[in-house]
Amino acid sequence: MKKIGPKGMKWLKIIHVFLVVLFFGGILSSLSLNLYLDFTEFNESYLGYKTIVIISDHIVRWGAIGTLLVGLIYGFFTNWGFFKHRWVGTKIVLYIIQTIVGIFIIDKLMITNMELLETQRELALTNPEFIQNHVIRQYAVYFQIAVTIFIFIISYIKPWRKKKEIRKKS
Repeated sequence: MKKIGPKGMKWLKIIHVFLVVLFFGGILSSLSLNLYLDFTEFNESYLGYKTIVIISDHIVRWGAIGTLLVGLIYGFFTNWGFFKHRWVGTKIVLYIIQTIVGIFIIDKLMITNMELLETQRELALTNPEFIQNHVIRQYAVYFQIAVTIFIFIISYIKPWRKKKEIRKKS
């Protein structure tokens, strides 16, 4: 397969950084709103959840999809590959885990709570299912933030290099 040249690699990196900023910024925004929801006020809670849904659907999701596509481009069209370097393989595995948590836990709980707010209105705020969903979702977002920070760290440090590579750098 034809590989991307140096100019293409620069643009790919710019696009990758932009999409990661969307993804991580959306997650942090969502957490911030999640932490400061006032469950004594229905309208505030409803608008807060509505905003979290909008951030998830239009910022986090596009950042995640874009990051995945850029990762595929890096894997297929550059010398990085998918598992040529252990740190790249680790990033891929962590990203897959993070995406599964986002889709099957965070989004599911967010949508369930939004439905409870729309159907039960004020009663949803004292519903044990709503409160439990909210707390679990919050911890799952903490998990995503921790994983994202770890991915940033290994992207910068590039650990687990082969001994031959380390000697070349010295």
